[in-house]
Amino acid sequence: MTFSVRTSFKLSAVMAPLAMAALLGLSCSAMAADVDADAAQALAKKNDCFKCHAIDKNKKGPSFKKTAAKYKGKAEGEEKVIHNITSGNKVKLEDGTEEDHKIIDTKDPKALKNLAQWILSQ
Repeated sequence: MTFSVRTSFKLSAVMAPLAMAALLGLSCSAMAADVDADAAQALAKKNDCFKCHAIDKNKKGPSFKKTAAKYKGKAEGEEKVIHNITSGNKVKLEDGTEEDHKIIDTKDPKALKNLAQWILSQ
């Protein structure tokens, strides 16, 4: 079987976008794989996050799934989550009342980033 230059070009034109899509998919799953879920959950547990939040249902505060949906596709999502868990700002609760959000008890930027990425991965 022989291929002409024209046929080879057509195959390359089709394969290049497919290869790019595959690489993009790998980079997204690699980013999710970088999250240490056990460490994030341990930090959340240590700081009583689960007292007000659950992964998939609203409690006193929104579920982590609801938070992830709020920031889905937004470049500043991670930054906003980190700000919310480190600033102690007033937050509106599910019942409409407000209170100061508890500040996560760590100054380790990697741990904070990991926790934020874990929340956003829900």
